[in-house]
Amino acid sequence: MLLKTETRHQIQRFRQEPKRRLLIVESVTQLTPNMRRIIFTSPELRDFVSLSPDDHIKVFLPDPSAPRGTDMRDYTPRAFDPARGALTIDFALHDAGPATLWALAAKPGDRLEIGGPRGSSVAPDDFDHYLLVGDETALPAIGRRVESLRAGVPVTTAVMVEGPQEVQHFETRADWRPIWLFRAGQHCDDAALLRDALRHWRAPEGDGYVWIAAEARTARVLRDYMIEECGHPKAWLKAAGYWTRGKAGAAEKFEG
Repeated sequence: MLLKTETRHQIQRFRQEPKRRLLIVESVTQLTPNMRRIIFTSPELRDFVSLSPDDHIKVFLPDPSAPRGTDMRDYTPRAFDPARGALTIDFALHDAGPATLWALAAKPGDRLEIGGPRGSSVAPDDFDHYLLVGDETALPAIGRRVESLRAGVPVTTAVMVEGPQEVQHFETRADWRPIWLFRAGQHCDDAALLRDALRHWRAPEGDGYVWIAAEARTARVLRDYMIEECGHPKAWLKAAGYWTRGKAGAAEKFEG
């Protein structure tokens, strides 16, 4: 007797040899007051590959205070056009560190080095619905995933930003239902506010994939809530700490 092998919902992982590339700024656009989009071009992007919406590349930034005069930060490839050799990166202007300073001063013709991605964790587009949760640092990955999902599939996004001026719109074939939460300049508890929003969310029928990215403590609280209180399967959830409060440039990634 042959046993049926489950082929749906298989998370695939791919590795790549890390490679440094020198990019040139083509254009700079202020998407919102706290989000700046920079498009880079380079012949060195001819073999660039990014398989997952939440891939990360290393961005090498000038920083005189760093031991080697360079600081490294993780950023999401927001979009890549292989025909033009054009890579889009959205910079969240949420601190006064070297990344924000560089992005604010960037102009066409400026150069920047990147490395990676080192690998990809690819969640298939065969789930019955999707839930994507995060803060402004997660918006590049959230936007890329929403735009890439198949026609008609339900996807809910719950995102914490400073105010209505930070809302973004994504063109998508999916059945996208956005939830925007605003700090309104207050020192809010992102974890508590996002968790309250999720308590009012009702999952559609079927198998769902949950993706969470935010400040490290916030991501952990939301991950634990989805697994322990909502009973969501660990195998169908990915959570990541994209930054750590009080520690510039520190990220903490964890899954399940």
